[in-house]
Amino acid sequence: MDLFEKCRRFDRANELRRAGLYPYFLEISENRTEEVVVDGRRMIMIGSNNYLGLTHHPHVEAAAVAALRRYGSGCTGSRFLNGTLDLHVELERRLARFMKKESAITFSTGFQVNLGVISVLAGKGDVILCDRENHASLFDGCRLSFAQLRKYRHNDTADLERQLAQCPDSAGRLIITDGVFSMKGDLCELPEIVRLARKYGARILLDDAHGIGVLGAHGRGTAEHFGLEGEIDMIVGTFSKSFASLGGFAAGAAEVIDFVKHTARALIFSASPAPASAAATLAALDVIEGEPERRQRLWENVKRMNRSFHELGYDVSASRSPIIPIPVGGDVETFAFWKKLHDAGIFTNPVVSPAVPPGEGLLRTSYMATHTEEELDQVVEVFAHLGRAAGLVPAA
Repeated sequence: MDLFEKCRRFDRANELRRAGLYPYFLEISENRTEEVVVDGRRMIMIGSNNYLGLTHHPHVEAAAVAALRRYGSGCTGSRFLNGTLDLHVELERRLARFMKKESAITFSTGFQVNLGVISVLAGKGDVILCDRENHASLFDGCRLSFAQLRKYRHNDTADLERQLAQCPDSAGRLIITDGVFSMKGDLCELPEIVRLARKYGARILLDDAHGIGVLGAHGRGTAEHFGLEGEIDMIVGTFSKSFASLGGFAAGAAEVIDFVKHTARALIFSASPAPASAAATLAALDVIEGEPERRQRLWENVKRMNRSFHELGYDVSASRSPIIPIPVGGDVETFAFWKKLHDAGIFTNPVVSPAVPPGEGLLRTSYMATHTEEELDQVVEVFAHLGRAAGLVPAA
């Protein structure tokens, strides 16, 4: 059979295009943080991970421009050879200090962090225990590692303990979990995971891509939120959310980070982060540390939207973060509701199977510190009108 036959048979995207419900790869011609322009029409953006609204912060923009002028547009090589700038090293020092870890290493994307770190820390004979709703990059890193992968039911620490108890005594054990789960906005059961790791001699890798900058008194994420920063062996994160840039990092013990630096193929054989991206991340870290009022405004907006959705009749009880999922149901119904929101000027993200179980499609909405009360009121008004018309919430 022709290798490309599967491509010819793939028709899911065309079905959506024919129905006028295709929601992917939308061209944004202008992005002003909480507002975007699509097809010449302004829309309120509630589908972004720009939680602190820093992509247009003057300090972040100025730092990126200055780095572009000083270092050029790219490093044209890997960190391992000719691609390490003093900018990268400064960023790693700052990140390690911020995350209260001995050392840190930066990668070109958050996805590459998980591929690189997991694949070298766990190997043949080891066991990885992974929450079933972890990010795809974590599962891909597990597959590259050659370790045995065991998936435990989402946030089910009893199932996690059952599987930990079955691990061979000779096996190294690594528990991997998201801090904030990216589709439903709920948090991992970190206190119980830490207890089980101590009991069974396991290490913990916490992917806090959606928690850093958002959770904790200082924005250090899920571990700070639970008061467990000293109990986490490795924290990985990305710069494409609260840091308003591109790239990712891992932070942990100095000897572990040094091992990753010299063995992770995703680091050694990839071009290093662009100078402007590294400088923007450093500047965003300045803001995260120096403007805590932004995080306060973010949470005021999140609480406002949680309360408003709850009052309308939407079930938003699972969310503990700026990600607020709006349940819809079947795939077709989810795409249809997305299209109505889109036509009403609201930019959201439809999430259907296999990203969620069949029949549990949702609209993934997320909020920023920079959303105004008027914008949020407009979002609520549209969700009220369309939700009632679709039978998702009770009539007024």
